Amino acid sequence: MTGLVLTVAGAVLIGVSLGLLGGGGSILAVPLLVYLADLPAREAIATSLLVVGVTSAVAAVPHARAGRIRWRTGLVFGAAGMAGAYAGGRLAAFVPPWLLLTGFALMMLGTATAMIRGRRDAAGAPPPGQLPLPRVVADGLVVGLVTGLVGAGGGFLVVPALVLLGGLPMPVAVGTSLVVIALKSFAGLAGYLASVTVDWRLAAVVTAAAVAGSLAGARLAGRLPADVLRRAFGWFVLAMGGFVLGQQLPAPVRGEPLLWVALGAAALLAGYARLLVAECGGRRRGPTTAPVCRVLRALAAR
Repeated sequence: MTGLVLTVAGAVLIGVSLGLLGGGGSILAVPLLVYLADLPAREAIATSLLVVGVTSAVAAVPHARAGRIRWRTGLVFGAAGMAGAYAGGRLAAFVPPWLLLTGFALMMLGTATAMIRGRRDAAGAPPPGQLPLPRVVADGLVVGLVTGLVGAGGGFLVVPALVLLGGLPMPVAVGTSLVVIALKSFAGLAGYLASVTVDWRLAAVVTAAAVAGSLAGARLAGRLPADVLRRAFGWFVLAMGGFVLGQQLPAPVRGEPLLWVALGAAALLAGYARLLVAECGGRRRGPTTAPVCRVLRALAAR
């Protein structure tokens, strides 16, 4: 019973993140279902695709009403992503569970870094209305393949791609990404259902909790400092990614406390180093990175 309560609470957090940030929450669905709901890796990934697909579709409704969805771009990218996601879901039947979870943990670390760094409009983006179809299709296939394999909705991969390839403003890219995530998630689920059985009762409970969270997140959007929330959530995902990666190590190694300390320190240092590289090379610097950037530039000038 305690596991179910924690699973439902985690599902609400997933929905809040999707409704508030347009992504990120889906990256927690697989570890939530593996470690709290005690599902095997493949069943957890399949269930997460259902949860993320339905939640993203519901979260997209307020964006559609506000005119923040570019349907042509989203459907083209989403169609390519569906093909890749279906292929990834079928391919996952031949991949060992430990390798799927390792790939998922690496995806979490990459997503966390993107969240901590923040999204910026890409320079050189094409004007609205000019859609480079070959690049959009190619990117959609690759992101969809990743979605189908490891069960991540890929919001923090889709949004930068929509800004860069489609020339979309950030609010429109966020709304459009929810349509793409929903399409890719349903296609990936279809691929998994060929070899995996889903616990539909558990899936319905988790999905309902995530949908409720997404509606709450959509109402909170604009009322809370999104940058602070995004970065805090990014550090949380970074820690979770390190935990999932550590769980794939052999049992005797997992029992070493010093290993977990080292993994945590390495994850934090890697995230901060990536943030430094991004911010020291750009114009915008946060209060915690500006002094370090000045020191690094002074050392490089010697």
